[in-house]
Amino acid sequence: MMPFDAYKCYLSLKNHFTKDNYDYFKYCGKSRATVQSFYKRKDRMWFEKIARQKSDQEVIDFFVANFVSCPDPESLWIGEMIKEGEGRYQHWQKKIQSLSYFFKEESQSLFEENKFEDVFKCTKGHPVLLKKHLSGQISLETMVLFDKVFAYSKNFDKKLQDPVWETVSRRIKKYNPFLNTDVFLIRKILKEIILEDQ
Repeated sequence: MMPFDAYKCYLSLKNHFTKDNYDYFKYCGKSRATVQSFYKRKDRMWFEKIARQKSDQEVIDFFVANFVSCPDPESLWIGEMIKEGEGRYQHWQKKIQSLSYFFKEESQSLFEENKFEDVFKCTKGHPVLLKKHLSGQISLETMVLFDKVFAYSKNFDKKLQDPVWETVSRRIKKYNPFLNTDVFLIRKILKEIILEDQ
């Protein structure tokens, strides 16, 4: 990947994770960036560095890992990302490589403490699932996987009209297409956990 391509990739993924009307997959990662604007940037050395160090797919994964791990992707600057983002990227890689393990661990502790129907209940403010996510006990990945199986976010969108949920909802929707996983395996894990706890 050339430095300019790394820059375009960064811009399109930043738009994907911060703007409701931009979809990285729909627009095939295109952005309006020009070579001229790239060469005027004072921070282009960071893009040169990442393009040199990583393969094309690693560049994409590096940006995705950083945008989903950062509480405020809007303010995430390339210089900070290169300096501090390698740790976030490695942590993300470990999680993705053992996704079913992490999912099983988090789901087990969630359903040991709560009945299945209570986890998604929105009658008394924030549901258990959202509270657990906000307290750091349930990862964004598990939130996305639950949504792939139960499509609960549509129901939450209707019932929860607050900025906290809106932020989480956007992150789930934006992250979902990047998490390629075997949904049948996820269902199997859930079935075993839920039936075990009955």
